[in-house]
Amino acid sequence: MTEVTRYAGLLERELPAILAMAERSVNLDSGSYLASGVNAVIDIWGGMLRGLGFAVERTPLPGFGDQMTARLALGGNGKRLLVLGHADTVWPAGVAAEWPFSREGDRITGPGVGDMKTNVVMALHALKLLLAERALGGLAGITMLIVPDEEIGSPGSRAWIEAEARQADLCLTLEPCRPNGGIVIGRGAVGAVYVAATGVTAHCGSALEKGASAVRALAALVGPLEALGDPPNGLSATVGIFKGGEARQVVPGSAEIHLDLRAPDDAAGETLLAAVRRVMETTPRDPRVTVGLRGGFTRPAFPTHAGTEALFALAQEFGATLGAPVFPLVSRGGSDGSFAARLGVPTLDGLGPITHETCSRRETVEVSSIVPRGAILGGLMAAAAAGRIAR
Repeated sequence: MTEVTRYAGLLERELPAILAMAERSVNLDSGSYLASGVNAVIDIWGGMLRGLGFAVERTPLPGFGDQMTARLALGGNGKRLLVLGHADTVWPAGVAAEWPFSREGDRITGPGVGDMKTNVVMALHALKLLLAERALGGLAGITMLIVPDEEIGSPGSRAWIEAEARQADLCLTLEPCRPNGGIVIGRGAVGAVYVAATGVTAHCGSALEKGASAVRALAALVGPLEALGDPPNGLSATVGIFKGGEARQVVPGSAEIHLDLRAPDDAAGETLLAAVRRVMETTPRDPRVTVGLRGGFTRPAFPTHAGTEALFALAQEFGATLGAPVFPLVSRGGSDGSFAARLGVPTLDGLGPITHETCSRRETVEVSSIVPRGAILGGLMAAAAAGRIAR
């Protein structure tokens, strides 16, 4: 019996506990802007980490939940391992009551079930069994970060993540595994741009000509902005939110666009952002309307380093042993793993259980994937401890 097979057997015994803790976590509303809910989830996970011997620090992030740093010194002369997870979801308050954790056959569902509450719980139980097996003694230490603002691009957490990544020799990130076994070895750059317009309000009947519409100004930008996309080449510009106006009978004095940007690499991202600015500057509008832009590329591209390829080769080996296929994937989505990878730290992402239709009301996790994917994650940690992974 191989070590990774043994880990799977041990995790199988933990599965009821994993599902129970996942249910507790999923049934807490923890959207990025719901600080109390994010902290309630962190309370659960931090409690287990303390029980495993980790020193847990929590730093409040203004406007969000806490940044949790959990450290365990192992005393070995080997690698320093960084594990990245997040406690926030994309879902607002009240969704957990409408759509609670539930199971039907091999699928569990609920807000954030696979992005990434079950994933973190799986990782905690993998750590539990590896520490009980004394399989991690060769590591210098493990640091686990739980991020409170990941779903909005980690604007307040990036510097913290990068500071910890600079101290690490490898990084394992707990975003969901893709259907059929895709593990992320690279990512494109992701941007968030906010365009705000201020016009002049007036009554639409008695004083129409005195008004200057902020909505009209931004509406004229939507087509040209989205035309900047070139999906076959990994470029997209998508207006995800358009809001504005005060009342039906009032010329709108304010409007806002939230624009999502995707590019295959950092250079292409800068070119796309420059094109966005040109569209704003050259689209005609009423001179009484002012338009401003803030934001930019919030997540850098995640390059595929030789160290990442070595991590993937081990994950593929472990997957083959367990009958859980693994294939490499370069994703257009961003994650906190991008910050570590950009600094040259060997990083592997998508190490959670198999998840379908993330960030939708149809998000589900394959229960049968939790044990093998947890064993693959455990196998990577144990391989690092055994010196099988070069920096």
